[in-house]
Amino acid sequence: MRVLIIGSGGREHALAWSISASPLLTALFVAPGNPGTANIATNVPISAKDIPALVAFAQDQKIDLVVPGPEAPLVAGIADALGEAGIRCCGPSAAAAQLEGSKRFTKEIADGAGIPTADWASFDDPDDAHDYVEDMGAPIVIKADGLAAGKGVVVAATLEEAHAAISAIMEDKVHGAAGAEVVIEECLVGEEISVFALCDGLDAIYLGSAADHKRVGDNDTGPNTGGMGAIAPAPWASAEVIEASMALIIRPALAEMAALGTPFRGFLFAGLMLTEAGPKLIEFNVRFGDPECETLLPLLRSDILPALLAATDGQLAHVDLRWRAGTSATVMLCAKGYPGAYATGGEIYGLEEAGALPGVTIFHAGTMLEQEAVLANGGRVLAVNAVGDNLRQAIELAYAAVDTIEWPDGFCRRDIGIRALHAT
Repeated sequence: MRVLIIGSGGREHALAWSISASPLLTALFVAPGNPGTANIATNVPISAKDIPALVAFAQDQKIDLVVPGPEAPLVAGIADALGEAGIRCCGPSAAAAQLEGSKRFTKEIADGAGIPTADWASFDDPDDAHDYVEDMGAPIVIKADGLAAGKGVVVAATLEEAHAAISAIMEDKVHGAAGAEVVIEECLVGEEISVFALCDGLDAIYLGSAADHKRVGDNDTGPNTGGMGAIAPAPWASAEVIEASMALIIRPALAEMAALGTPFRGFLFAGLMLTEAGPKLIEFNVRFGDPECETLLPLLRSDILPALLAATDGQLAHVDLRWRAGTSATVMLCAKGYPGAYATGGEIYGLEEAGALPGVTIFHAGTMLEQEAVLANGGRVLAVNAVGDNLRQAIELAYAAVDTIEWPDGFCRRDIGIRALHAT
């Protein structure tokens, strides 16, 4: 099979790494890719946003399957455009991708399907939003309705923070058009986990659970980021929790989407809060998580390519994925200043030595190549993953690899997985 992956981050490197091991594969392309994907695939200098160019490339290269990594091209309709060209795409239509493209749409689907979720209201007038939080009090959650690169959610501990978030999103337009409307939710209490499923429109298979670390600083301090690290499986995701998540959240969402004439195919990522009343939906994402993808795929023993094809063709009932025993931990190496302003261009040393450590795989997330040198070219730069027999071993291996890498301009959280380790 000839496969095209769309995207340039650590998630796309992990997808390429996994797909490249398939005996079914004959050619692998990544658009635009990064220095990590260049080692296992052919990078194509086409932006993930350039849908006409991506479709033309797929036609020219007789691509059998396209796997979009990020959410933006899915929300923009890459699956629809490829479908019209007769090319398979493992991802939802633009209409189905509204599960991530619009927070209000997700809440309406949840209500229609009877999915347990936080109480909510949506507003397109900032004055009404301000009045609502005064009535509801704090803590409370403020979300930009549209895509905001993982940064459109504020968990406001006080009314002052809630009002500031509404003003920033709706009046100052810090997230642009994504903030034309806000969804305001009750603040759920419990342990947060990510649950992943591969869907074919009607059916879904479980793809694992993970615990992401969203805040930039140790002990969950500082602003939210795109993810500073993850562990898998999530220690709080018991068999009963997973069964409930699939039965009460994932499958009802698929049924509701199908009933609306917008069947969902591809990766479905459910952010859940494990409350005293059971798991409740926080949000849906319509793609694999990042850094969860880099954390889960190293645990997969099965060939992923037949599963992706089955999801695309509505044949998941015939797929049975196998996973290795053990635990996976990923630490993100980021540029100093992230998630605010940061410098690029600093050279990174020691990648080969770090990647040679037992159980370690390094995924490029924001790098560029200049002659033979690997340089930083983003906020989240490297996803350093390690798989161990248990959580402690995975964490120790990951940080051993981190400490082998020399990059003066970089930093990471030093407590990925530590709270979970102490809780188990």
